[in-house]
Amino acid sequence: MSLYDDAVLVLKEYGDQEELRQVYLEHLETHPDGLWKACADGHITASALVLDPVRGRVLLTLHRKLRMWLQMGGHCEPGDATLAAAALREGAEESGIPGLTLLPGGPVRLDRHHTPCAWHLDVQYAALAPAGAVEAISDESLDLRWFAYDEVADVADESVVRLVAATRARV
Repeated sequence: MSLYDDAVLVLKEYGDQEELRQVYLEHLETHPDGLWKACADGHITASALVLDPVRGRVLLTLHRKLRMWLQMGGHCEPGDATLAAAALREGAEESGIPGLTLLPGGPVRLDRHHTPCAWHLDVQYAALAPAGAVEAISDESLDLRWFAYDEVADVADESVVRLVAATRARV
């Protein structure tokens, strides 16, 4: 199965945010290249909120280009077999934490937002950090920091706050 086929399947099976889900599916239907950064009309991205439920906290990155506290995530790459694999790869690369595992049940949320390169149609997953995980800042980050659930609203925008709430509801 191709990454494109996986993305369509994941979105068809996603049971929430019906209107936005349809936007994503229509985008892929009209843009066979809609998973790739080169698609100027926008592209599917994958992200992972790194979670430490034992300590009640999430790891956010201060994004180098956007200068915002966000979950880990970014563009799909040719080596990604699935959207889940892309989210897990992005989570590990940007957090520096090996051994992340995605929460079961597929994506937690969808979020469409404009970035300097194009519209991002983000498929958002949540990843559990292993016990004793130590983060390491990547080239894409200015900083990495753990935030208690109730601190996220003080540092991040509403999309991240909604993602944290949806993730907590699933855990």
